[in-house]
Amino acid sequence: MFVVISMVMVGCSTRDDDDDADGGVSVVVDAGTDGGLDGGLDAGPDGGFDAGFDAGTDGGLDAGADGGFDGGLDTGRCTQDTDCLALEFCHPTAKVCVQTCTTGADCPDTAKQCDALSSTDSRRICKCATDALCNVEDGSSNRVCSIQDSVCTPRCTEDAQCGEWQRCDTASGHCKARGDTGAPCTEEGQSNCDYGTHYCSSNVCTALWEPTCPNYTNFPNKDWLGTTGPILYGFRLLSVTTDTAICGSASPNRWDIALSAYSSTPFPALKSQLSGFFRVLVDGSTRDGLSHLLPGNSYTVSGENRERAELVVGVCLPTTGTALSGGFYFTNGNFFCFQAYR
Repeated sequence: MFVVISMVMVGCSTRDDDDDADGGVSVVVDAGTDGGLDGGLDAGPDGGFDAGFDAGTDGGLDAGADGGFDGGLDTGRCTQDTDCLALEFCHPTAKVCVQTCTTGADCPDTAKQCDALSSTDSRRICKCATDALCNVEDGSSNRVCSIQDSVCTPRCTEDAQCGEWQRCDTASGHCKARGDTGAPCTEEGQSNCDYGTHYCSSNVCTALWEPTCPNYTNFPNKDWLGTTGPILYGFRLLSVTTDTAICGSASPNRWDIALSAYSSTPFPALKSQLSGFFRVLVDGSTRDGLSHLLPGNSYTVSGENRERAELVVGVCLPTTGTALSGGFYFTNGNFFCFQAYR
């Protein structure tokens, strides 16, 4: 008499659908094909091997790798409130699950500040203070404290991971207010526009003018320029008057020009304290810009942190002069060309 013993060896999967594939196939084959022939043998090797190995390997790998990825690097990504746990909701702009609170004691170490969601939404949530605290639980650098929303979010690597009108600063992993050409802005000067390359004009971030005047072409020290110093972004002709007392008889016409600038550091309160400001003539030679802040001309600073300034400069020209090619710059700032006509 020959007794045929069937053993069904089942492979292991590291995918989430392993339970369905393995459980479904194994049960049908064992129960339907071997019937009672494999009896305890299948229950041991198959049941033990699959249950143990799959639970340990698939479950462990999936819970560790997938769960670890979602739970660590991508915790709380959401599109709606139902994606979040109890006592959480989906942040309307950061698109991460945020924990509600009454006091800071309700919040985790990663975000200990309990504060209103925004000036227009009184729901209180746990807010973060630093990038380091956002990573205190796992000791990684996978998360950042959102500049706009003060909540812990995964580091971004591309603009698509950021909200509308935001861009990814890949160096820091932060989503920042987009400030390139066409982005919306308010007020004037830098506003939220990219520093050193754009300025706010008619509520739109606009690229700074490219210097093409002969003053710039003939200027030999272009390495003195940059995008980190005070930035000149606008001008207007105020007046052309005869002023022999200041300009002399050879070039008696005084052209007063108002220059607009913004800076990442406060402008000095007095024009006498201004430094690193220069005029470049058409031949490329340089003059101290303070010498063109003529008597009676104004110097006005504005903004909460004195981040904007209007400098009224005076240039003396002969009476025959009908146009002025101007060139000015701050050290480590942009070269600003303009053409004025009377």
